[in-house]
Amino acid sequence: MKAHVYVMPKASVLDPQGQTIHNALRKIGFANVAAVRQGKYFVLSLADGIASSTARAEVERIARDVLTNPVIEEFTYRLEE
Repeated sequence: MKAHVYVMPKASVLDPQGQTIHNALRKIGFANVAAVRQGKYFVLSLADGIASSTARAEVERIARDVLTNPVIEEFTYRLEE
């Protein structure tokens, strides 16, 4: 089983990297991009045979306690069998 974890800045937090990317895209002709938010993406390979409920609990704990700064970031994830 794999867990795909997406970490993004909270909507209320400024994203200077995303703004820089957005400005660069506009400069090279991509005028239809309204905004860019830049985040992080992680793929966790989980042990064979792990129960879905255990996987969810462990991935949530890893994402909350290790992969994100809860003051400025939020996460979502999906499990893949």
